[in-house]
Amino acid sequence: MTQPLTILGIETSCDETAAAVLRYEAGRATLLSDVIRTQLAEHAPYLGVVPEIAARAHAELADLTVAAAMNAAGLSYADLDGVAATAGPGLIGGVLVGLMNGKAIAQAAGKPFIPVNHLEGHALSPRLGTDCPFPYILLLVSGGHCQFLEVRGLGDYRRLGSTIDDAAGEAFDKVAKLLGLGFPGGPAVERMATAGNPKAHDFPRPLLNRPGLEMSFAGLKTAVARAAEYARSDSEKADICASFQATICDVLSARARRALEAFDVGTDEKRFVVAGGVASNKAIRAALEAAAEAGGARLIAPPLRHCTDNAAMIALAGAEHLAAGQSTQDGLASGARPRWPLDEASAKADPVFGAGRRGAKA
Repeated sequence: MTQPLTILGIETSCDETAAAVLRYEAGRATLLSDVIRTQLAEHAPYLGVVPEIAARAHAELADLTVAAAMNAAGLSYADLDGVAATAGPGLIGGVLVGLMNGKAIAQAAGKPFIPVNHLEGHALSPRLGTDCPFPYILLLVSGGHCQFLEVRGLGDYRRLGSTIDDAAGEAFDKVAKLLGLGFPGGPAVERMATAGNPKAHDFPRPLLNRPGLEMSFAGLKTAVARAAEYARSDSEKADICASFQATICDVLSARARRALEAFDVGTDEKRFVVAGGVASNKAIRAALEAAAEAGGARLIAPPLRHCTDNAAMIALAGAEHLAAGQSTQDGLASGARPRWPLDEASAKADPVFGAGRRGAKA
């Protein structure tokens, strides 16, 4: 029988400072604590995340958040079997704060340190409380990423398709800013959409009829910007939000159906996983549920709390790697990575975005 593992996870890649303690035994995870501290008040005046402000807030909150998670779990650092922290991708200042905190704790306690890919945390997040064996199709949809991947196993990911420009979550945030709905943008657009007519505007759906799984949201964002110029009343803004959200739903669900058609798992259950901050949108979840059903698959999504950035998923990824016997000898030597694609081979051979000095994004 595999010995239980107790892991501290730390997440600081964007604007949430988070820490969680997780116990991993026989392939199942039990959360002992899960602390998330947001920075909404700090970024709200700017209607978006300001990297410098985020990094400073992480520096102020990281120690306190980790201490709160350890106290809630009723454990000392000596009780841990390992420490995991996000090493990228993300805003480099914030990533560095969490990475250095995790390394310091691991080194002082004499425990292994596991650097975690933030996107892998999202990819594994449905496994926090649901039976979700490999393989499965993953739609990773967040503020910075929007891509379909085949998750074959731990550390084994194959990119199937990606947005060629903006991520869906970024489009939500920009629409909220255009309409003056406040920050965070995604939930504001979703709330406003409930009062609108999803057929009021016929917004473009770029690439929808082309083969493959690539997506594009820049043209949609431009079309919304033009419509927003003439929106004066709340009802007009609600119609724009509802039509925009319906367009996103159409694109993601159509691409999901195509991905599932090509996903052959033999006689096993076909699983379709959606993860990332945008996965908390109820309309998108409903559209993807219908797409999964049409494709003969079961939709699996994390609880709403674990769709957005959190440390529980980082602790789980660290625990799974440690349980698999993967070496952590070089963990303390790992560096922060502002870009870190899950399918690095595809990103290098066929980058969706120009690589530049920081490497390929997807």
